[in-house]
Amino acid sequence: MSIEVLVPNLPESVADATLIHWHKKAGDPVNKNEALVDLETDKITLEVTAPEAGILSQVLKEDGAIVTSNEVLALISIAQAADEKPATVQPEPVVAAIPLSPSVRRLISENTLDPAQITGTGKSGRLTKTDVLEHLHKQPVEAAPKPEPVAVAVAVAPKEPPPTPAPAPASVPNTGAVATTVTTPPSNLRPEQRVAMTRLRAKVAERLLQAQQNAAMLTTFNEVNMQSVIDLRNQYKGRFEDKHKVKLGFMSFFVKASIEALKKFPAINASIDGNDIIYHGYYDLGIAVSTPRGLIVPVLHDADQLDFAGIEKCIVDYGEKARSGTLTYDDLKGGTFTITNGGVFGSMLSTPILNPPQCAILGMHAIKERAVVENGQIVIRPIMYLALSYDHRLVDGREAVQFLVTIKECLESPAHLLLNI
Repeated sequence: MSIEVLVPNLPESVADATLIHWHKKAGDPVNKNEALVDLETDKITLEVTAPEAGILSQVLKEDGAIVTSNEVLALISIAQAADEKPATVQPEPVVAAIPLSPSVRRLISENTLDPAQITGTGKSGRLTKTDVLEHLHKQPVEAAPKPEPVAVAVAVAPKEPPPTPAPAPASVPNTGAVATTVTTPPSNLRPEQRVAMTRLRAKVAERLLQAQQNAAMLTTFNEVNMQSVIDLRNQYKGRFEDKHKVKLGFMSFFVKASIEALKKFPAINASIDGNDIIYHGYYDLGIAVSTPRGLIVPVLHDADQLDFAGIEKCIVDYGEKARSGTLTYDDLKGGTFTITNGGVFGSMLSTPILNPPQCAILGMHAIKERAVVENGQIVIRPIMYLALSYDHRLVDGREAVQFLVTIKECLESPAHLLLNI
């Protein structure tokens, strides 16, 4: 008896997926719920597992194939005699002991590593891609093979000339000096590598180009003195972490400040659909995250209903899911406004690109100490530049500028956020 391994149901917004890697080959035994194959869509990587234990009798789709919902990927043979007990396929000890994401499993397979020898830093000790890469970097580098001895031909002038002197090689003049024959290695100073663009990278490129072509995009800037937020965070971060079991970061302050500004200027929380404007009465904030696969934007749904601890916990959870490749469609669905933080990479100033169909995006940057004037005195303060890119078809310059000013006021006087004033 054979059963089919099917492509899972894909959301309506996803037409197809690319088969990127089989973990088993035809003839291999498989366990129920054991990972068989990874599929990549333009948003996430899906892991297809075995519906039953048995033998992978036939693989119908090879690596690189484009597949759609409910398409048959392979067949598993589970034929057994009626009077026999079902055969139990022994699980692979390493895979059973440590849960691995598709990207981590692929790295381990390609480099023939033992997951049990790698310390996981993810949730519940889960291995992340960063853990595997750091383990690879720490491994001793094999000593390079010693070069072969250089062949040396020595020509010595004889006391008496031979009856028939041999002609000297054309490449070495017959001068009686020592001639050295050296083999020059082939030159390879201009290597190239052509690889297919991943589905995620292709989708990011498509959406960014769409934003540039279909929106009247403009960016306005401001700066914020982060001293009050830093002082408040330093004062309470220990008690905050003890109570909520999560660190108090800067992003929760920016999420809260953005929500207050969005409530004040609803057009920035809206989107354009053809000739219509859709004003959203909820606040789903996307937080841009950079991953080895590319840029993704998980969404804090109903962010206005979350407190500081709830925001920080969601951000940490999304970060772990992004690194381990376990984000779901629900994590990425929707979004009315986006925040991106280039400051974590050292960016001083940038013009973020819109995330369609949203009409605005807030860019955070690195915090740097600068000389500023306060009450007629020059003082040193931690300053961050803020950038708001917006669709000028929907948002006027006055609204954009005042939106940033509202965020600036909320951050420079955090009582705005705590007292809702």
